[in-house]
Amino acid sequence: MRPKFHGVAPALVTPMLADGSIDFDGLKNLLNHVSEGGVDYLVVQGTTGESATTSKAEKKAILDFIKANNPKNLPIVYGLGGNNTPEVIEYIKETDFDGIDAILSVCPYYNKPGARGVIAHYTAIADACPVPVIMYNIPGRSGINMSATTTLTLAQHPNIIGIKEASCIIEQVMEIYKDKPEDFLIISGDDVQAVPIIALGGVGVMSVVANAIPSKFTEMIHAALDGDFSTARTTLGDFLAIDPLLYEEGNPVGVKKIMEIKGLCASEVRLPLMKASDELGERMKVVLAKDNL
Repeated sequence: MRPKFHGVAPALVTPMLADGSIDFDGLKNLLNHVSEGGVDYLVVQGTTGESATTSKAEKKAILDFIKANNPKNLPIVYGLGGNNTPEVIEYIKETDFDGIDAILSVCPYYNKPGARGVIAHYTAIADACPVPVIMYNIPGRSGINMSATTTLTLAQHPNIIGIKEASCIIEQVMEIYKDKPEDFLIISGDDVQAVPIIALGGVGVMSVVANAIPSKFTEMIHAALDGDFSTARTTLGDFLAIDPLLYEEGNPVGVKKIMEIKGLCASEVRLPLMKASDELGERMKVVLAKDNL
């Protein structure tokens, strides 16, 4: 048994039907698929779950369904963040945290606050939240990069336990590791950087591709965590060609297409995203076959 929040957590997609409604049968298939694939915990309603276009009622229904259909009773990290701090805190007050082990809270986007604003934002959330907070640094979506200094300042808060690092700046990960509290978790937010980040002191990854290919991806991450970097590096090579295709037409467009190819759920997404093109799907099939994915 690995420590909590170590290893692989698929950032679960939200399967949808052609009319845009939630496909709960597809979601149950997904939960069985990733659980059988050996993942360590679940991320619910993160970016890959299309949280930007699901309503509060849908978020609750998705969360409740996952709690009730969690085959291995895996820990749950719930995506709960935003760029309106009082609104996030109000949402925290309205949320039933029974069965939620932590929240994943994205760095405030669009507003582009300075470091003092980011620190105040996360401090307010951590003060209000009854479960631990994992921060999420993703400059490509938020418009700002949380510096190592900002992260380390917030790491002193007793209710902030880690960060999902998707800056893709390896030096920044090294700076965080150098001065972080011993129990502060560094979690990769990028699938192909997960093995290098583990080598630098990370504890795992919140993954997109693990929705579709959980077994092989989890075996790779577990090998890295066990110090078998020879195996991890070799397996990582098999994911290099498929990874950029996941994001070519937007996320989770790509991974949903792979899941459709594998018969797990439809590739439907909500506007403003569009389902994957046939041309992308054909290229994906070639790579999946070539790299034994």
